[in-house]
Amino acid sequence: MGTRTSVQEKSEVLVETEEQYPFSLVVWNDDVNTFDWVIQSLVEVCGHTEQQAEQCALIIHHNGKYAVKEGEYTDLKPMLEALLDRGISATLEETVAS
Repeated sequence: MGTRTSVQEKSEVLVETEEQYPFSLVVWNDDVNTFDWVIQSLVEVCGHTEQQAEQCALIIHHNGKYAVKEGEYTDLKPMLEALLDRGISATLEETVAS
């Protein structure tokens, strides 16, 4: 009796999906910190450009809070601590999938 060998070809299908980051670094508005201090901190701590930091500061001021950075918890935790050390109100929030 002969044996029959079957060869299966595997094909990979790449599906484009929007990358979801599990956490957001949220900065809250307060009556203590100046725009300049928040902008400087976002540049130095989060790696924003001056323009990005200015836009974030305006959104924070008008909306009360803003997610200034998204990513993995381990990447954002040191940034959170650095902002808190500077007296800036910030939290890490889990991103809700839509």
